[in-house]
Amino acid sequence: MTVQLQFDDLTLGYERHPAVHHLTGVVEAGALLAVVGPNGAGKSTLLRAVAGILSPLAGAITRNGLHPHDIAYLPQIAEIDRSFPISVFDFVGTGLWRSRGSFGAIGRKDRDRITHALATVGLNGFERRGIGTLSGGQTQRMLFARVLLQDARVIALDEPFNAIDSRTVTDLFELIVHWHREGRTVLVALHDLDLVRASFPQALLLARAAVAWGPTAEVLTAAHLAAARRMCEAFDDRAPACAAPAPRAA
Repeated sequence: MTVQLQFDDLTLGYERHPAVHHLTGVVEAGALLAVVGPNGAGKSTLLRAVAGILSPLAGAITRNGLHPHDIAYLPQIAEIDRSFPISVFDFVGTGLWRSRGSFGAIGRKDRDRITHALATVGLNGFERRGIGTLSGGQTQRMLFARVLLQDARVIALDEPFNAIDSRTVTDLFELIVHWHREGRTVLVALHDLDLVRASFPQALLLARAAVAWGPTAEVLTAAHLAAARRMCEAFDDRAPACAAPAPRAA
């Protein structure tokens, strides 16, 4: 087993307020891992930390052998400012910035790569469209095209199938399967438990803390899901600090 990501007593949050508490575990290289849990469980927070966007409040993430450009992150559509005046072609081209730099010139080969990525996700002919003219499903296809260009060893996708049509889900999920077959490590935050059960061999059930982590069938039990709901309801959003769990009595 080659460990790609390691979480050591990891606590994450915003303005010193914890959102993920004391997470410990490993993600193997080449894993296809679904991150699931109720709303507010910390799924997005964890993926942002994996991508290096959010620093730990306590504990650590070890990204074994990874350079920052080896991790591609796909945010939720709501995080994209679709009013920004940029074309679909230029937006997808931002997937090259880590290899070309913020002001690096984009040559003929790069333009061909962008065009190919757009064709792969079914956006032929959309190159000059403004991103604000796209539907939700088209926007998600555009985000996947940008991830394609990053050619990363680790891919973190935050709710990639929210509010999009079933055809788009099918098309984009084929890309996830392709990445997994290539040996890339893929983490996907999802709400659709039926999709997780059918297609993801591993799952992490979060409820601000880990409820269960392992083979999907063993994680997504009725008892674990009920515990996750109770745990999210029990957390005090006004708590100023995060205390480690008290040791159990012998």
